[in-house]
Amino acid sequence: MRPELVSVIMPTFNASKYLAGSIESILSQTYTNLELLITDDCSTDDTRNILKEFSERDKRVKVKYLKENSGPGVARNRSIERAKGRYIAFCDCDDRWMPDKLERQIAHMRKHDCALCSSSYLICDENDKITGVNISPSHVTLGMLKRDNKIGCLTAIYDIKRLGHKFYMPAIRKRQDWALFLNILKECQICFCITEPLAYYRQRVNSVSSNKFSLVKYNVNVYETVFGYTRLRAYLYFFLIFMPTYYAKVLKRDSDSKRYLKSNNL
Repeated sequence: MRPELVSVIMPTFNASKYLAGSIESILSQTYTNLELLITDDCSTDDTRNILKEFSERDKRVKVKYLKENSGPGVARNRSIERAKGRYIAFCDCDDRWMPDKLERQIAHMRKHDCALCSSSYLICDENDKITGVNISPSHVTLGMLKRDNKIGCLTAIYDIKRLGHKFYMPAIRKRQDWALFLNILKECQICFCITEPLAYYRQRVNSVSSNKFSLVKYNVNVYETVFGYTRLRAYLYFFLIFMPTYYAKVLKRDSDSKRYLKSNNL
């Protein structure tokens, strides 16, 4: 029996430096029955030429272009709308997957009969040097995810057959992935995770996500959007619950990273 189709969602924006590596890591998966749905958010660099080259080379690469810059959430949603697969997976245009990522995660989802799956991932810098690791718990519940985002978007896969083709990134400028997974867990209750790293997350200097203080209002907005909290309640939850949990995660990640780098002579 032919494996069921996986729809891989990738937004692009001025990503020419890393884009080819990201696309290659998807097309070289041991799980080959996939479609790579790319929506470009009005790139002005060489991204379009790279996309044209890959779409002509491999029919699994399907590209659409937005008419105005709208942010990664909108770009992802335009790709999700086009998805024909049973499974939806995500990879940003500067991240990469290990070759057996899809194969292992789909098998894990079948084993646990689950609708949402994620994994641990390695952290690398702009020159592909591995600088750390983010170790996932064996499972994530709604309560755990509400306290702090524990699902790396580049590792997440969800099952449309079980959940329906109804989950999209909420209409907020940032932190849409966290909001999406919260909405999914409100329905399926648990995300089963693989604790071994299956992807590479690129940590870029001066990126928006690297400046956590600039994301405070977006984190608060998630509580307002997903749970209907008032602004006051959302800020209280953020400072009293989210922040202590987040800093505990950072300390654990730093400790895990030191052990990982040492044990692998990196």
